[in-house]
Amino acid sequence: MSPAITQRPGTVAPEPLVALAAGLRSGSIPLRGYVERTLDRVERYEGSIRALLPEPGRRDRLLSEAAALEAAWPDPAARPPLYGVLVGVKDIFAADGFETRAGSRLPPALFAMRQGPVVSAIRNAGALVLGKTVTTEFAYFAPGPTANPWDLSRTPGGSSSGSAAAVAAGFCSLALGTQTIGSISRPAAYCGITGWKPSYERTSREGVVPFSPSLDHVGLLAPTASDVAAAAPLVAAEWDTAAYDVAKARYGKMRPILAIPDGRYLAQAESAALAAFEATVARLYGAGFSIIRIPAFDDIDDINARHRRIAAADMERTHRAWFEAHGGLYAKATRELIAKGAAIDDNELELDRSGRATLRTALERQLEEAGADFWLSPAAPGPAPLGLDSTGSPLMNLPWTNAGLPTLALPTCQSVDGMPMGIQLAAAFGADESLLALGAVIETALSAPR
Repeated sequence: MSPAITQRPGTVAPEPLVALAAGLRSGSIPLRGYVERTLDRVERYEGSIRALLPEPGRRDRLLSEAAALEAAWPDPAARPPLYGVLVGVKDIFAADGFETRAGSRLPPALFAMRQGPVVSAIRNAGALVLGKTVTTEFAYFAPGPTANPWDLSRTPGGSSSGSAAAVAAGFCSLALGTQTIGSISRPAAYCGITGWKPSYERTSREGVVPFSPSLDHVGLLAPTASDVAAAAPLVAAEWDTAAYDVAKARYGKMRPILAIPDGRYLAQAESAALAAFEATVARLYGAGFSIIRIPAFDDIDDINARHRRIAAADMERTHRAWFEAHGGLYAKATRELIAKGAAIDDNELELDRSGRATLRTALERQLEEAGADFWLSPAAPGPAPLGLDSTGSPLMNLPWTNAGLPTLALPTCQSVDGMPMGIQLAAAFGADESLLALGAVIETALSAPR
């Protein structure tokens, strides 16, 4: 049986957001001391982890910004929710004062754009941008230099590589990420943190360098589900805090029914991952959850192929002008994807796009007919693979992304060699509040003494 997460190397020290933010607002955690302490940790470990884009003068900038924040908010009772919290921003987001390179060798002037609503919301809530976090090239598969804090010889996953690694390493307690296939969920699972991919278009993509507008989702990475839930109202459209609170209270008393999608989709996971998943299922049973199994995804090969075609065609159309001018600067994997996209005509693309709504409806109907509330599956096919030349497989995340359903990756156990592994929860479209409430209840239930 895979153990719960109990031991961490020194490079892993996630700092929960909720307690940190409360301490900074009240003043029980001095802002300057927190910034200094965190930057000391960055200086100690960043040379090995490489989660952040280099920034000369980072310390001076952040200490100056912290001093300005203190001057602007002298009254603890009036301070905004993320007062002084250091946040990582994936380097495909525009952020005022920072260059955007999108993990590429293209001229950064190509990606100059206004800071979007998500980054603005985080900053307006009092957060300080620690820095830009490393991304794979254009959020696809060509990896950057980031290593997994749990084992520096392993990938942190991608494309939100730096965001996940920075949170796991304790450089920041919140980071922005994006997911087009599995780029939030997989890094969260590999790095032992929590990753929320919202319902499609629940968060704004404005101010983000696009990969596939049909599939891109903007989400959050943080140590726990409760941390994600604390930040979600800042970035999600029409967030219903009352609905979250009601769901959390209800699930604490009356456990929802979870459905495992049995069949070919689940068989894509490694045997060790399935064993760890079943061990977690047993722990959930022990915590009072009802779990059923539903045959699902008989057409998973078609779903996978359709999703890849959409991603390729969207990338080719989005990047056409850039690629014509700078094609030689793109990584091989990205060039190959663009070439595949060029061979897909508009009619085929529209047909593939229409399959997203069909899949969404089918998954929601299956839950309803089975009397279940949420889907439950492994968050990744296995623990983080060895090597930094690949970011691992997104197959466990792909169909949920294709359907646009909200997902939450939660760390639940360790592999036999001590790497984090986790589960993935999926909810009906738009039910992000209920999903995050469930995540908070599960993490409490699984951490309770037995």
